[in-house]
This record gives sequence, C-alpha cells and structure tokens, in this order.
Amino acid sequence: MTSQATKQIRLTPEGFERLQKTLLQEQNRLAEATRILQEQMETSADNEDTGLEDAKREKMNIEARIDELEDTLGRATIIAEHENEGRVELGALVTLIIDATKKEMRVQVVSAPEAAVLGGSLPRISEDSPVGKELMGRKKGDAFVVNLDNGKQMKYKVKAIDY
Repeated sequence: MTSQATKQIRLTPEGFERLQKTLLQEQNRLAEATRILQEQMETSADNEDTGLEDAKREKMNIEARIDELEDTLGRATIIAEHENEGRVELGALVTLIIDATKKEMRVQVVSAPEAAVLGGSLPRISEDSPVGKELMGRKKGDAFVVNLDNGKQMKYKVKAIDY
C-alpha cells in the first residue's frame, strides 16, 4: 500500500459533484460494455474474434476508471473553510495578469484529480502544475515567474483572489 492510497484529496464542492457524475456515467458505460461483450461472446464462432478482444479491453478500461474514481471519491475531503483568507489555496478563484501581454486570465486552483475532470465554466489548474505550485500561498499584488518545460519563463501578477 503506497502513501498515495491513503492520502486525502481535497476537492471543491463542484469538483466532488463532477466526479460523482463522471462515476455514474462510467457505471452506465460499464453496463453497456458488459452487454456488448455478452453479445460478442454469444455470436462469436471463433476465439480470435477481434471484436471480442476489443470489447474485453474496453470493459477492463472502464472498470479501471471506475476503481480510480471510487478511490478518489472515497478519499475526498470537501474544501469549505479557507484558513488563509487573502492567500491562494485550493478552491481559490484567481485573476492573474500575464506580464507579457497584460491580459487577464481567471483560473481556479484545485487538486490534480479535480483538474483532470472536465466540465465547469472556469479553467482549472492543478496545485501540482508549474503555475499552481507557484500560486499556492500568494497574496493579491504578488508577482511571480514560472519556468516552463521549454526553458522559457512566464511572469504573472495576482490581481484578485475570490472564493
């Protein structure tokens, strides 16, 4: 058992709801994949039917995704209180100014599992991402530099923090 398996995952209420909806969708997909697999097995004359192998693989992939979602939801803690008012933490809605273009960018800082789930109106960035790591704990007015993978740097300034 790795420490990752017992580590709590902090989610926004919206993120928790999105993960639950995704789990429900995956469970419905699993029921459909199981039905297709049954049909393939009944109609398959030979064991080397590629449709049968594809159906088995698809079912295994969906089962793995369901296990992952159930694990994440089982370890989830919903973010409610903000201990560091005025500083960026999980769930924060941050307005950044991109130094090079002076354009504003509004993002929500979330945990990695939540950032991976699609949906919602705002772009979400993981606390584990380069920008997310630099953003955590910052205050309004703070400027910071992010080193990108390609060797370039991006400068940002925190314009506003909301919850």
